[in-house]
Amino acid sequence: MANPIRLAIVRSRYNPFGGAERFVERTLSALESHAINVTLIARRWDGDTSAKNAAGWRLLKCDPFHIGRVWRDRSFARGVQKLMASERFDLVQSHERIPGCDIFRAGDGVHATWLSLRARTLSSFGRWLQSRSPWHNYTLAAEDAMFRDRRLRAVICNSGMVRDDLARRYPKLAARLHVLHNGVDLERFHLGLRARHRQTLREQMGVSDATRVILYVGSGYERKGVGVLLKALARPELADAQLWVVGKDKAQQKFEALAHKLGVRERVRFEGPQQDVVRYLGAADVFALPTLYDPMPNAAMEALASGLPTLTSMSCGTAELVRALECGEVTDALDAPAVAAGLKRLLDIACSNRGEEIRAQARESVSHLSLAVMAEKQLALYGQLLSAES
Repeated sequence: MANPIRLAIVRSRYNPFGGAERFVERTLSALESHAINVTLIARRWDGDTSAKNAAGWRLLKCDPFHIGRVWRDRSFARGVQKLMASERFDLVQSHERIPGCDIFRAGDGVHATWLSLRARTLSSFGRWLQSRSPWHNYTLAAEDAMFRDRRLRAVICNSGMVRDDLARRYPKLAARLHVLHNGVDLERFHLGLRARHRQTLREQMGVSDATRVILYVGSGYERKGVGVLLKALARPELADAQLWVVGKDKAQQKFEALAHKLGVRERVRFEGPQQDVVRYLGAADVFALPTLYDPMPNAAMEALASGLPTLTSMSCGTAELVRALECGEVTDALDAPAVAAGLKRLLDIACSNRGEEIRAQARESVSHLSLAVMAEKQLALYGQLLSAES
């Protein structure tokens, strides 16, 4: 392209532990060497910004006064819309539900679908409260307005699951839906992590090499299935296994209490948030994320790249990766017996003489999804949109 693309990426808040936020950070890094000037528009950025100018991008804060979540999101959206009008970007790629953007990256999926799936876990009164929630209703309205806005030129779907869902809900959007899977750092996450970290970390934790270890990584324990994993761990199929929970959740004590109640507390390790999870990926045997809804979690892709066979749910985009090479299990997110049976099968293979084979299959399932491939596909989409405009 003759002139650098002036691209704005919109994400309300960055923190170093969030999967979506890490995607933004990786996108900035992957686009660094290309003819593109990136402006990140954010309400809050909790990461390191010391090298942002050298990396070829700038941070533009947009944090109007607000009280409460609805006011916060509405005022941020209006602030972004004003910036879109005044800054004259070539393209605006929003990761938030803001009508008027050129590109929406549906990294969090479809809010209407999430509420439908979440309702499965709620009582009748809980479903009534959800339907009356001002924030949920605002988000649903903003999402619908954005998808119906004629200025929306493309939707980046990070899984076929999200694309198919949107195509059903908004048939007129079908031609504007593009599946671009998240990129994974294949150099950082690789099969060699097992030899590098397994023995060292297990010795530090007092865990023998023979102990079968299930790893979970993620925040939002309720949505991503920690409760179901604890129930599965209490079943006889997993009586000889441990569960390592890596991630942050304000309700952790609730899940620790559930582990006590189920009689598995001694086999569960709550490790808290970790900025570098490679040691855990190298030391575990399988990865588990029976999430109620997750379009394409980075944590699962990193686990697969590291060679961990993975159990996930039918409402997770990762299912389409593990099904292709049979390097995982796919179950209903709330079916603890099925989760236990699936994890037992994966552990049996991973801890047998077929372990190398299934680890290689796990790696192969994401080997085509490098950060460079992600960047090239994004650039191709930008070029396509700008060419159509000229």
